[in-house]
Parts: sequence; C-alpha cells; structure tokens
Amino acid sequence: MITDPLFYLCAIPAVLLYGIAKGGFGGNIAILSVPLMALVMPPQQAAAILLPILIAMDAMALRTFRGRWDRANLRIILPASLVGVVLGALTFRLLNDAHIQLMIGAIALIFTLNIWLRREPPPREASRLRGGFWGMVAGFTSFGIHAGGPPINVYLLPQKLDKTLLMGTIAVFFAVVNLAKLPAYIYLGQFDRTNLLTALVLLPLAPIGVRMGFWLLQRSNEKLIYQLCYIFLFLTGGRLFYQGATGLYSG
Repeated sequence: MITDPLFYLCAIPAVLLYGIAKGGFGGNIAILSVPLMALVMPPQQAAAILLPILIAMDAMALRTFRGRWDRANLRIILPASLVGVVLGALTFRLLNDAHIQLMIGAIALIFTLNIWLRREPPPREASRLRGGFWGMVAGFTSFGIHAGGPPINVYLLPQKLDKTLLMGTIAVFFAVVNLAKLPAYIYLGQFDRTNLLTALVLLPLAPIGVRMGFWLLQRSNEKLIYQLCYIFLFLTGGRLFYQGATGLYSG
C-alpha cells in the first residue's frame, strides 16, 4: 500500500472531485482527478487505483438518479462506447497519455469556444450519427485516463436536457463504461497488490463525494449547472491540451 503523505494530499481531493461529479455537480470537474494524482505517480497507475473507486461511485450514482435518465440517448451512446473501450484496450500500448490528452483537450476547447462565441443555438435532438461518434470517442478516451467526460458532454450538452436527466444519463453511461474497462485492466496487469490496497484505503471517500455532489446539484439552478459544465470543460480542456503538447514536445 502507498504510504507517502504527498500521494494522499493529491489523492484525497482527486477522489472527492470524482465523487462530486458523479453526484451531478460540476460535470467535467472529474477530469482533473487523474492529472492531480499524476503529479505524484504515473498516470496509468493513478487510473488503475481510481477504477475500483469509480465503479463503487457509479453504483451510488445509479441509486441516486434511479430511473431519471434518457433511454433514447443511452441506446445510441452505450453500444458505441463499448467499441471505444475495445479500441482503447487494443491501442493501450501504442498511444501514450500525451496523445490522448492532446486530442481531448482540442475537442473540449473547440467545443466550448464555439458555444460561447456564437448566438444561443436551439436545443438539438438525439442523433444516431453524432451520438455514435462521440460515444465511441468517450469510451476510447475513458479507457486510458478516465477522460470520457468532455467527448460525451460535447454530444449531450447541446440537447439542453433537464439537469437531473442529464446527470442521470451520464451516470448510467459511465457505470457501463467503467465496468467494461475492468476485464481489460485485469488482463493488462493494472491491478497489482499495491494499487488494490491503496484503492481500498481511499474507498470510504466515495460516498462522501457523491453525496456532496448531489446536495450541491439540488441547490443549484439548471442554468448555473450548464455554465459550470462549460467552464470546467474549457479549463480542463486547456489543461489537457497543454499537458499533451508539452508531453509530446519533451518526448
């Protein structure tokens, strides 16, 4: 088990941020978690420690948003996400974190700038073509560094769903995606004794974070939730783009 105090100084807020996002508040704030833990360990190890915790959070989020999700969208994005997870597993040894960070960062920045710089667009309908594409991208980017939030939000946010329906749909999506990643993580040897014991130590933080997120969601208006989602999407997109560019340059 990891005993370095500096690790827990980064890991505890990282887990709480994920829980708050799973509870429905802040959306893409969760994407900060792996980079935060990556300050003190390799990103792949951080992702392995987080995955069991995320699966526990997903179970709590499903219970919290029970029945409040968009089935039409889920029928489109879930099958596509499984294709993305398979692609992520097959290319795990070929693409490094910098490639994925650069790709996600560019998508997030272009999307949010387009939203902010143009006039208020009308709500979009669910689309099999767009949903299939972004669902696959989200499954792929989620596999390596749990960064599927920005791509799936690029698809879901323009539909302007009710805030609880939006967060419930995202909860179901990532519950399926994270479970689908589990066999591949085991096969790739990501779950050694150190990672599993460390995940077990951090696990009690999961319900605290999820409850905090749901509490904040219920006390915020819908417009604020969307504004926060776009702000976090832009900030984390910029962070990931910078990390990816510097990672490729230094490599």
